[in-house]
Amino acid sequence: MEGVTIRDATEGDVPAITDIQNALMATTTIEWTDTPHTVESRVRWLWDHERADHPVLVAIDEVTDEVVGWCGYGDFRDVERWPGYRFTVEDTIHVRESHWGTGVGRDLMLELIERARKAGRHRMVAAITGENESSIRFHERLGFVEVGRLGEVGAKLGRWLDVVFLQLDLDARPDPPSDTAP
Repeated sequence: MEGVTIRDATEGDVPAITDIQNALMATTTIEWTDTPHTVESRVRWLWDHERADHPVLVAIDEVTDEVVGWCGYGDFRDVERWPGYRFTVEDTIHVRESHWGTGVGRDLMLELIERARKAGRHRMVAAITGENESSIRFHERLGFVEVGRLGEVGAKLGRWLDVVFLQLDLDARPDPPSDTAP
């Protein structure tokens, strides 16, 4: 998107990241928690991502110099317990509501996908609330394909929630590498 810069998140971006992530928490099922994130917990989360070499990216509005969106990926499952999952990552993305539909999310995700490919990842997974059709369609426009739906496995705001799994093939390797790294 013109007018937005995508870059790695820094600790100074954490208050904006926290605000964006918390903005719809009380009124939507986008995130299955009722407890708002704190800046302190998000700083630790950013450090954990940095230690694991998992990118967290921010979109900066070039006019206002404000963070208007962020995304990142982490392990799909606990790769220390189950190292067989080490080539698969799960994405998360949040865009300030005032910037929905402007291309910020697409630009963030395209950079994140490229980073995953360069890191040797094989698949990217998205786990999305079934009623969040706009996020499902957004991921599909990026090439993600729905691969599963679990009915009523979550609850929030007095109703049962489905989770929809989508995945994006990041490469066409027929076999994983023989070493332990992605």
